[in-house]
Amino acid sequence: MRKGLLRISQLLDGTWDGPAAIAFTDGKIIGASLDRNGLRPSRYYVTKDDMIVLASEVGVLEIEPENVAYKERLHPGRMLLVDTEAGRIVTDDELKQGMASAHPYRQWIQEYMGNLEELPDAPKVKGDSDNIIQRQQAFGYTHEELLKTLEPMGKNGVDPVGAMGNDTSLAVLSENPQLLYNYFKQLFAQVTNPPIDAIREEIITASGTTIGSEKNLIKPEPSSCQRLRIKSPILNSEELAKLRCIDKEGYKSTTLPILYKVEDGTTGLEKAMNELFLAADTAIVEGNNLLILSDRGINQEDAAIPALLAVSGLHHHLIREGTRTKVSLILESGEPREVHHFALLLGYGASAINPYLAIETLEDMINRGYITEITVKDASKNYIKASTKGVVKVMSKMGISTIQSYSGAQIFEAIGIHQSVIDKYFTWTPSRIGGIDIDAIVKEVELRHKRAFTEQEGRDETLDSGSSLQWRHDGEEHLFNPKSIYYLQRACQNSDYGLFKEYSKLLDDEARKTCTLRGMFKFKNNRKPIPIDEVEPVEAICRRFKTGAMSFGSISREAHECLAIAMNRIGGKSNTGEGGEDPARFLPDANGDLRRSAIKQVASGRFGVTSNYLVNADEIQIKMAQGAKPGEGGQLPGRKVYPWVAQVRGTTAGVGLISPPPHHDIYSIEDLAELIHDLKNANPQARINVKLVSEVGVGTIAAGVAKGRADVVLISGYDGGTGASPRTSMRHAGLPWELGLTETHQTLVLNQLRDRIVVETDGKLMTGRDVVIATLLGAEEYGFATAPLVAIGCVMMRVCNLDTCPVGVATQNPELRKNFKGKPEYVVNLMRYIAQEMREVMAELGFRTINEMVGRTDVLDVCDAAEHWKKKGLDLTPLLYQPNLPDTVGRYCSIKQDHRLDKSLDMQQLLDICKPALEKGEPVEARLNIRNINRVVGTILGSEVTRRYGGQGLPEDTIKLYFEGSAGKALEPLFPRE
Repeated sequence: MRKGLLRISQLLDGTWDGPAAIAFTDGKIIGASLDRNGLRPSRYYVTKDDMIVLASEVGVLEIEPENVAYKERLHPGRMLLVDTEAGRIVTDDELKQGMASAHPYRQWIQEYMGNLEELPDAPKVKGDSDNIIQRQQAFGYTHEELLKTLEPMGKNGVDPVGAMGNDTSLAVLSENPQLLYNYFKQLFAQVTNPPIDAIREEIITASGTTIGSEKNLIKPEPSSCQRLRIKSPILNSEELAKLRCIDKEGYKSTTLPILYKVEDGTTGLEKAMNELFLAADTAIVEGNNLLILSDRGINQEDAAIPALLAVSGLHHHLIREGTRTKVSLILESGEPREVHHFALLLGYGASAINPYLAIETLEDMINRGYITEITVKDASKNYIKASTKGVVKVMSKMGISTIQSYSGAQIFEAIGIHQSVIDKYFTWTPSRIGGIDIDAIVKEVELRHKRAFTEQEGRDETLDSGSSLQWRHDGEEHLFNPKSIYYLQRACQNSDYGLFKEYSKLLDDEARKTCTLRGMFKFKNNRKPIPIDEVEPVEAICRRFKTGAMSFGSISREAHECLAIAMNRIGGKSNTGEGGEDPARFLPDANGDLRRSAIKQVASGRFGVTSNYLVNADEIQIKMAQGAKPGEGGQLPGRKVYPWVAQVRGTTAGVGLISPPPHHDIYSIEDLAELIHDLKNANPQARINVKLVSEVGVGTIAAGVAKGRADVVLISGYDGGTGASPRTSMRHAGLPWELGLTETHQTLVLNQLRDRIVVETDGKLMTGRDVVIATLLGAEEYGFATAPLVAIGCVMMRVCNLDTCPVGVATQNPELRKNFKGKPEYVVNLMRYIAQEMREVMAELGFRTINEMVGRTDVLDVCDAAEHWKKKGLDLTPLLYQPNLPDTVGRYCSIKQDHRLDKSLDMQQLLDICKPALEKGEPVEARLNIRNINRVVGTILGSEVTRRYGGQGLPEDTIKLYFEGSAGKALEPLFPRE
């Protein structure tokens, strides 16, 4: 009976994914409910004198133990209700039973709900194999997509993994026509709600959904159950044929074309969109509730409306008309073929998608022998499986656990789309810097369409090679290409600053032409230069430099230690990444070099995080998110987990490591503040750094991080390198650091928090000019990852995940590691060259110190792009906004955070009590009272034990402490031995 209630509730209101613990009352009834995933703590006591106390933690009131009748907690999806008039607790079972018996829900579901697989077979539309290449060209397919996206999805059933981040142009800056999907970036959970762990929490994720008309939310009736269940929102052509020919009471489908006359240009597309809206309105009046939008039938005269434009435009039109819940939108299109495409289409209103050309392409590849050892049927099945799992992964990064909840959620930000297009077709989507208008969208369609359907003799009947993932001379621009790699390596290895200037000129010109937002800035020439001797020295600037979080395992021991030695030589900091560190590196070598990484990263806490690890840090970085794969955990393929890697990480050799989404138990700024405090207790001498990723709203989160007393906040760009990541995340999640950094700096200044926290940024920082612009936009410390790897030998093969790196940088294979030729001197040269180049620019701009330059956007201007067919719509002036505040408001970090460690039980009592144990190893025993205001207990004591006695700590039972009362949130976390 209760199952029936839950099922109909799901149909009517969609699943709430939390995290949420809600308390409510009408003055007589008092209740509380927990989200169905159980992610919020909610505990209660019931006393013998009939009092109930519920809170997010125990100990909020002091209650004598003998007066406690029982202790309980709210369970996932359950409710607690107190009827004060009746003087009793109403249980969740009693509540649900009463509601479930109100109507025969189970009977309604059995009679009215259907399943797609139970529908009779119908003749499917047969694809035209003769013109498959022509259709692929019209929809922008490339050989790269066929071999590196469709083949692994069809053969292995997984969203393919890539490496080394993304160094191509943003879609709006690219000279080549782009699919509309590429102008959107996925948003993801970051502090304010946790991502779902799609692997380990599979029990709460659901890829199935329902289609049909939605009924009255507050008035359930039999027809409320008249919905059709589908196992996956990605349909094969047979399943779509069933829906097109459906003959079942309560369902009626019609097909609406999404084509327009290509010769009519913008006028033709806008006319076709209006006709689509009118046709949908008419279809609804005629009783249709399944609207199939189809671009089959493209030809020389008729081009396809971009599928995302058609779906989202119609979705918002129906919302404005008040008829959206009457229909489901089903897309039949040759355009979508990868996970990001499907995620966008579902996010903007599609209920189901039939990617017919992608499936036909797999069939064609099998028939031609490009894919072997698999049948067409199995390849299609695997492709749909990979697509569905990929969408689940994307939505789980935002904390959404069911596709039904994700549909229409619009969890995206547009990068490079004009507000006029957003308002009409993608309403409510953030788009902060403008971009392409409808004319440019039409032009990109026309460029692809005309290439496919040109009648010129000798026209190219092959697909473009494609170069989004790998550099090709005739493809997309890449910041790292053979020429830039050659210049950088020769300059660093031969100590040739002149050659480095050639490298930086090449990169800065490339960035200015096509690749980055920072490339569109120029320095104003109204500043008075100063002699370079008056600018702070290279050595001082280098102390602000860091290498990125590249874990041991992801890169070889030789590469990892090479970076650490180099950064220690210049007074900068290297980062362990998520993966622990060999304690042998904590001691200096015979020549005085130190292989210890100054920054210790903490993510899921699973891999190598110990008290000894944290004590040997100058900075501890909390990885809330990361550039290359925001919202999800790190990956290390099993083939790279060699025994020596497993030993450092405390795992099993040969077993692949995919950590949970970073800090899955952080549901709020308060939780993050507690973790910051925990780690500060674990090493009072270290700075605490919180790593965030650029996305809309990151400034507000950074303000919370500052209030949570972090010492550093890192705003990472989406394009950072990675050893292994799903390409969907690598290319389509997160934003350029320029957007997140400016939002963060402006928000911190406006809230008068900027002077208490260091702001760092990273993400393909490659030249002195890059770093100067980062400083002018608000940063004062800087991270570098890909460039140092290239300096020590990386040639950007992008096979890090395969353990086949030919130069020994990103491999654990002992034979390949012999090829490593890198030296710390190369990285030292790179850092000093970047610092020197910064000094030259600072002298031209009249700045003597980095601190003077932080946030000075008034010395920047935007390059004119009035003639460029895509860039002309960009408006970067919001990035140059200067809050109008008095000069007394700090623009850079000048105040140390007060972590209030002196208030801790450790500092006030435990260190004195345990002094004999710390100094002489003598046994100590004590009994103490404890309250929940004692937030962290035993951690500072533990750090002192570790600092003096190493990872092995003291002998067992040397320190015995007994506590009475209710502890705070962290009792003895990260103690050396418990």
